Amino acid sequence: MKVELVTNLKRQATKILADLHVSKEPVLITEHGQPSAYLVDVDDYDFMQRRLALLEALSRGERAVVEGRSCSQAAAREKMGRWLK
Repeated sequence: MKVELVTNLKRQATKILADLHVSKEPVLITEHGQPSAYLVDVDDYDFMQRRLALLEALSRGERAVVEGRSCSQAAAREKMGRWLK
């Protein structure tokens, strides 16, 4: 992962962004030697958000099974059939 000082980002934003679009490698921005933010490509960010949403949905499904809030496939089919009419 590439690391850049916030002062370099201020001075060379166009170059840093161009490199980011080519390499697709996230850039860690630091302030006073401490991590402050990440720069990531827009497509990569969108992909991460979709992945996170999917993982959250899977987690909710697993929780529903553990808590007994699920039904058999036949019961689900029947409910969906009534709902879609």
